[in-house]
Order: sequence, then C-alpha cells, then structure tokens
Amino acid sequence: MLVILPLYAENEKVIDFIEIKDTINPATYHYLLRNLKDAEKKNAECMILALDTPGGAVDSTRLIVQSMLESKIPVVVYVSPKGARAASAGTLITIAAHVAAMAPGTNIGAAHPVTAGGKMPDEMSKKAENDLAAFARSIATNKGKNANWAEQAVRESVSVTETEALENNIIDMICENNQELLDKLDGLEVKTSEGSKVIHTIGVKVVYKEMQFKDKVLSIIANPNVAYILMMLGFYGLYFELSHPGTIFPGVIGTLCLILAFFAFQTLPINYAGLLLITLALILFIAELKVQSHGLLGLGGMVSLIIGSMMLIDTEKYGKGIDWYVIFGTAGLMGLLFLIVITLVFKAQRRQPETAVAGLVGQCGIARSNLPYDGKVFLNGSLWDARSREKIDKGDRIKVQSVDGLVLNVIKDREEIL
Repeated sequence: MLVILPLYAENEKVIDFIEIKDTINPATYHYLLRNLKDAEKKNAECMILALDTPGGAVDSTRLIVQSMLESKIPVVVYVSPKGARAASAGTLITIAAHVAAMAPGTNIGAAHPVTAGGKMPDEMSKKAENDLAAFARSIATNKGKNANWAEQAVRESVSVTETEALENNIIDMICENNQELLDKLDGLEVKTSEGSKVIHTIGVKVVYKEMQFKDKVLSIIANPNVAYILMMLGFYGLYFELSHPGTIFPGVIGTLCLILAFFAFQTLPINYAGLLLITLALILFIAELKVQSHGLLGLGGMVSLIIGSMMLIDTEKYGKGIDWYVIFGTAGLMGLLFLIVITLVFKAQRRQPETAVAGLVGQCGIARSNLPYDGKVFLNGSLWDARSREKIDKGDRIKVQSVDGLVLNVIKDREEIL
C-alpha cells in the first residue's frame, strides 16, 4: 500500500515513485505522462516506475516509450514486487528506461503481438510482428541493451528470469527491494534528452504518487471488452425504455452506461463504421417491434450487431480487439431478450381487447330493464343498449352473444349462481 508523503518544499530535491500494476492502456499512459511532466517541472532526481503488467495496447506502449526517450530526467523502471512480470508491452517499456531493474522472482519477455482470441490473420500478424520487432530492436540499440534478444522477445515470445536478463544485458541491475534500488542508483550517470545526468538518492525525499480516482476508473473501463459491454448495456437500457415507455430505470441505467462507454472510447482507436453498424442494429431491433416483418428486421439487426462488434476496435492500432466470446455472448443475450420481447408483443396483439367493443363478446353483465327486444344492460362499468330474443327480467345476469355496432345481442346467463 503506497503512502503519499507531504508535499515537497520548493527547490527541494525529490524522487517521484509511481506504480503501474495493470495492463498498459490509455489510462496508464496518461497517469505516467502527467507524473513525468510534473517530475520534469520540479527537476526531480529521477522518476521510478514500479511495473507489473501482462502487456497491453501497442499505441499506448509507443506513447509511453516515446515519453521516456524524450524525458529530461532519468526514468527508472523497476519490475517488482517479487513474482511480478514485465510481459509483452512491459518488455518494451523496461528496455526503454534509463535504468532497468528487476526484483528477484520476476520475469520479462513474451512480446509477440496478439489480438482478440490470441491470434491475428496471417498477413496482419506478420505486418504487426515486423513493425514491433523493429521497434524493439531500435529501443534496445538506443539504450545499449541486447537488441537481438529484444527482437526474439517479439518474434519468438521468449521470456527470461531476472538473472538471465542481467546476464544477457537486458536490464542493468537486480534489487531485493526499494531501498536497495535507491542505494544502487546513487551516483549512477545516465544520458537523458538534455545530456548526461548523475542520479543522487542519498538523503533525497521519495514522493509516492498514487493514481487519481479518474485514472483508476478509466483504467478499468478502457479495456475494449469492458467498454463494449458498457455500451451494450446502455443500448439494452434504451431498447427496453423505448419498447416499454415509462419504466424509467432501464433508461437511466442505459444512459449512465453509455456515458461511461463513450468516456472509454475517447481513449481507444474506435472504428466509427463499426459503431454505426451497432447503432443500426439497435434501430432495427426497435423497428421490429413496430413493423410486422416476421423477424427479418431482427435478423438484420443481429447480423449488423455482430459485424459492427468485430469492426469496433481498430486492432491494427490497439493490438487487441473485443474477445469473440464477449461478442457472441452479448449478441446471444440480445437475441434472447429480443425473442422474449417479440413473443410478449405477439401475445399481446393476439389477446382479445377487454375495453374494445369486440372484446365484450362472452362477457357477463346485469340487465337494467326488462327484455326481450330493446333494453339496457350494465357491463364493465358502462350502460349499453342491448336486445334479446328471450325474456330477461331486470336484474338478471346476462351474457353478450354478439355485437351489432354499439348494440349488444345478449342472452340470459345460464351459469348464473343463485
């Protein structure tokens, strides 16, 4: 648990310490960039990034690496605590650091690009692999690290322990804990974008900086699967609000989910053609409730939903799309709910209307005058004109046999219980 220390005094030398214990995504990039800019502004001795990540978005990784390479102060990446990993995107971030350190029991590597389902089409996979391999080699060469291994980590998904990483010139040091890291950093000279700098850590205050609440929320919902599910929950809510006006709750929850989804989408590479297809699917589902298409509009909506979901995230930019099981699970749920609603609507349409004149056939009431021939009967809270071919006394129970305009043809209720 990180503890935030008191604010530093002006011109006081400090070391900023941040943590990324999550996937690499737009939220973690903004968190790192904001703190790096702040550290540069106060001319911190260095910024330490404690890293434990399974990987993440290619675009965000490139932006983080670019920020580190252009940093005016040293950036130290420390893969920690014990048992942590710098996998995939984390490998490139660690290599890009001015100083790369690992704790005992950690590992680094396995940086081959993947997408939804863990496998790309062959042509796209080769293109992404070559691009990322060149990027990894370029970073390693720039930092004087093992460029051949960096390329292997991308092409062959190799992974090594902290000891092997040190032996193969992938990292600079192994440190048991934060204090040992600070001790080893003291007096170390590194090259930043503004020239050589000697890091001083003895007697320097370490300021631990946690993620802001906004960053934590964005970090969770910036996952393509989570953002997609939020968007679909929003569409479900609006769909039920429109098909059952006045329920309110689905509309409120749906609107909230859509706001969160679009908040996440502003940080993700969205394909707007996919978003339009999903919107079209919602329109077709609603239209099916209003138009008797025998399910054709609903089927078109389902196809549009699946295709739009597959296209929604630009996987070539992000490196990972929406998982197949999420797409088909969501589409299946939508289809099931749609089928239930259509069934209820169909039953409601076939049900004999109780308030309409045609719906009065078979219902029972009370004679308010003597019949046969013309008279009055009381039925469903209203007084009706009626006629009968048999004798019915005032007060007898009657049953509607047929309707002639607004006149009821009635008979005596033979099931009357005396």
